[in-house]
Amino acid sequence: MEFKIPDSLRVEHEELHAELVRATKVEGPVGEAARNVATLLHPHFVKEEEYALPPLGLLGPLATGAVTPEMRQVLAMTDRLKADLPEMLAEHQAVVGALRKLIAAAQREDRSEVVHFAEKLMLHARTEEEVLYPTAILIGEYVRRSA
Repeated sequence: MEFKIPDSLRVEHEELHAELVRATKVEGPVGEAARNVATLLHPHFVKEEEYALPPLGLLGPLATGAVTPEMRQVLAMTDRLKADLPEMLAEHQAVVGALRKLIAAAQREDRSEVVHFAEKLMLHARTEEEVLYPTAILIGEYVRRSA
């Protein structure tokens, strides 16, 4: 069974990535700080797209009561997320630290669009920590008990 990241999350990730790429092309300290964020963020985004976000594609079917034995295949992803959660959260802390440096550099150079992007990415990380990761883990627990 294939598990797809919900389109809204996939598009949000693509937009955040595109904004980060634009920021990395800025000359000077802003671009340097943005490149540091990108270095930290890229491997983290890969993990999210590999196993943290695809389980969320089951929310619709599960909410309607459609539980099938094939859904148990999601357990490999949700169990991995549960095991890796401390590492994922630590990566977020590192990214947020780098984003704070990006904000400081962007403020010094009056680059409000970069400040806005960095704040948006920090909020996205909090949403993942507070909502998306716990939901993905709960999906696994629900499927484990129900399928």
